[in-house]
Amino acid sequence: MDTLNNSSSVSEFILLGLSSSQEIQILFFAIFLHMYVAIVVGNLLIVITVIFDSHLHSPMYFLLANLSFFDLCFSSVVTPKVIADFLRKRKAISLWGCMTQMFFMHFFGGGEMSLLIAMAIDRYVAICKPLHYKTIMNRRVLTVFLLFSWTTGFIHTTSQMAFTVGLPFCGPNVVDSIFCDLPLVIKLACTETYTLELLVIADSGLLSVFCFILLLISYIIMLVTIWQHSSSASSKAVSTLSAHITVVTLFFGPAIFIYAFPFNSFSVDKFLSVFYSIITPFLNPIIYTLRNQEMKAAIKRLNKQHIGSWLNP
Repeated sequence: MDTLNNSSSVSEFILLGLSSSQEIQILFFAIFLHMYVAIVVGNLLIVITVIFDSHLHSPMYFLLANLSFFDLCFSSVVTPKVIADFLRKRKAISLWGCMTQMFFMHFFGGGEMSLLIAMAIDRYVAICKPLHYKTIMNRRVLTVFLLFSWTTGFIHTTSQMAFTVGLPFCGPNVVDSIFCDLPLVIKLACTETYTLELLVIADSGLLSVFCFILLLISYIIMLVTIWQHSSSASSKAVSTLSAHITVVTLFFGPAIFIYAFPFNSFSVDKFLSVFYSIITPFLNPIIYTLRNQEMKAAIKRLNKQHIGSWLNP
């Protein structure tokens, strides 16, 4: 097979963005800039708090910190360029820049998908097998979970991008989105892509559906277990589960709609892409911190320690 440069006459893709109105784009610039700052600050705050507060050195918070790291990386692959493009009339991205963007989006997206499953397993053991929790959720298991997440992300993205980078792009180069979205880019190839479309549906779409259903079933089992074994910790467990269920729904909902049915012309896809790439990483820290007393207390302790060390060096 020819290399990408030899088989393609397209050197860049043009992104249509969210609107052609300059006034609306300035508004979007301000909104997205503030959201991205919140994403960086919120997720970094969770990671730093879990690392430095000994009260949070538990499996649940270890996984939560890694989820925040995945969210931060996932959003950073897309959002900075999206923000910059709001100030440009011509929103272009190079061919290899587009491929790189899609590679890392699916890398961190696939990793986060696996991490959410690991978090569900952690909550299942904590609720359904509390006496064996510390034995089962040991450091070795957590390391395996983390390695599994990174490996899954790598396999998930390479299984699709290995075929995408070899596609010939010799004609249209306009992507009706704010970033390079795999289904939309594939449609621009100057060759038959039916097999690759099926691969995307199976790899991203059906995998998302399967994981989402599996997670929902596990959470239903946990909720039933809580109701059957009422205890003083029930309200805390329900609050934690509701936060997890909210995050899972926010993450998988838009992804399922886009990647399970990726090659139909839905104008709503553009806004769903914004949702799972920007809004979800923005909401995750809020969901986990504002509803978690331990996390809020740890942030206050970290803040006091930081201010104390600054005032009394």
